[in-house]
Amino acid sequence: MEEKFKKQISEHEIHLKKYTSIFNIVGNLKILLVIALAFSVYLLFRLGLSLNTIFVSVGILIILIALWIYHSIITEKINYHKGIISINKKQLDRISYNWDSFDDIGEEFIDENHPYSKDLDIVGKKSLFQFINSTNTYHGRQAFANDLLHPNYDETEILYREEAIIELSRNIEFSNKIQYFLQKIKPTPDILKLVDELKNDKIFIKSKITKNVLKFTPIITVPFAALVLIFNLRDLYYILSIVEFIQCIVWVLGIKKIATYLGSVTALPYKLNAYTKAIDMISLENFESQKLKEIKASLCSSDSSASKAIKDLDKIVNKINFRSNEVLYFVLNIILWWDYNCCIMLEEWGGKYSKTSEDWFLKIGEFESLISFSNLPNACNNMVIPTYIDEKNAIEAKEIGHPLIPNDTRVNNDISVNDNILIISGSNMSGKTTFLRTIGINLVLAQAGSFVCANRMTFSRLDIFTSMRISDDLNEGISTFYAELKRIKSILDEANKNKKILFLIDEIFKGTNSVDRLYGAKTVISKLNNLKAIGMVSTHDLELCDLANSRIKNYSFLEQYKNNEIYFDYKIQEGKSQTTNAKHLMKMLGII
Repeated sequence: MEEKFKKQISEHEIHLKKYTSIFNIVGNLKILLVIALAFSVYLLFRLGLSLNTIFVSVGILIILIALWIYHSIITEKINYHKGIISINKKQLDRISYNWDSFDDIGEEFIDENHPYSKDLDIVGKKSLFQFINSTNTYHGRQAFANDLLHPNYDETEILYREEAIIELSRNIEFSNKIQYFLQKIKPTPDILKLVDELKNDKIFIKSKITKNVLKFTPIITVPFAALVLIFNLRDLYYILSIVEFIQCIVWVLGIKKIATYLGSVTALPYKLNAYTKAIDMISLENFESQKLKEIKASLCSSDSSASKAIKDLDKIVNKINFRSNEVLYFVLNIILWWDYNCCIMLEEWGGKYSKTSEDWFLKIGEFESLISFSNLPNACNNMVIPTYIDEKNAIEAKEIGHPLIPNDTRVNNDISVNDNILIISGSNMSGKTTFLRTIGINLVLAQAGSFVCANRMTFSRLDIFTSMRISDDLNEGISTFYAELKRIKSILDEANKNKKILFLIDEIFKGTNSVDRLYGAKTVISKLNNLKAIGMVSTHDLELCDLANSRIKNYSFLEQYKNNEIYFDYKIQEGKSQTTNAKHLMKMLGII
């Protein structure tokens, strides 16, 4: 699996070495030419002006400028190959399961009250988000998190997403390039302000006459000023001064309106060029999957090309950013009414693109999310695209495993939940909790249109609700047991109004005494059974296994003892557990 990434790293390292060598040679040539140019200028002043010395000096200057431009091109190539190498090394970290050092854990998406996120390690430290996320824009991170936390796609959309993720997982080089260009963008929520500004087609100046005066007056006044100054027409100095004074007054009077209109664009911290390069790459790619074709069409339609529009916007932004040079900014506004014309250009841009501009950022985000899911089959073995079924509430899988467990230690199992409740019994550390999480996290992936960690899997569209990592809340004065009761109550309420849910309850009512625990657990399971909910409950209480009937099935995990040691195979089997290990563990630790 890792060979294809090592190959890419090797190829890009060859290019990096070549361009680094060129970079050093060009750098040394630049130093020599700077020295030569300084010497030629010295000769000009020392020996006097002559055609030969002027020609040599100009020639050196032209070559130096050309080398400077070429040097910047080589720098970009070096940065590109370094970036692609870094992206491929990150994928190797995923394969070797060294990904828990990745910085982005999706911290802002952590929600203690989410139906399953905390229990299934969807976001946060050592989470699915941290494992496969490769988004770089704000909209990309939002789209990916939403796909993990709120997947709500119908059968057709799931199929389209599956096809797109398969295609991207095979086109590694293309996906890496998209990641490289977009990683230059900061994923800050400030982009929302920009999007709001862009999609608002507000009018800067309603009067066409006023607008034309602002646009075309400099075409008259600039040549007039040039003529007066070049030919030293002293008689016209007074008129020129009045004209420029009027233009200055008009500009000053409009400063507040200009600042309000330009809004977030005046301090744009985004590298729009990175968007255009990514969009250009998408426009040149011949996709096979319907979803990727749709995204490409949204970004690259002839009537509203996102690439052209963002390039035009980038030009406007660059003009606006002249205000960082206060002297030049003042001169440009006095002579050319620079700010006014920037506002007019932005207004005209909005007239063309305001209705579609927000969708471009959303589509780029969707594309990034699909790329993130495509990382999964290139990091985990035993991956497959699952099959959606709608006629029943069911999850069936062969060799299903947990994608966050390393490939060499992962244990896979077969499972069939066909309108059933499974009571999973077994001793401590036998694998019950991990198995519940395995089912939950793979269903999340399946409903997002992604690969799952299994040899084969079919699934129904089910809302997932879990009760696993329950903790007390000192601020609210809530005990662990009461917190669990609230969680179980929410599952019952949801099952009462929604017949398509999957519940995953780990060690039900472990926070209370055995009598109350058993009574409460039997009551909850019976209610869930009557409500026709499907799900799994893990337990140490073997008495719960007596609830087995046509819908409620018993499964268990076992252990073996050898040389006073406990061995687990983490393989699920039908029937209730026949062994316990608490006393053995206490004996091993010398407690009894």
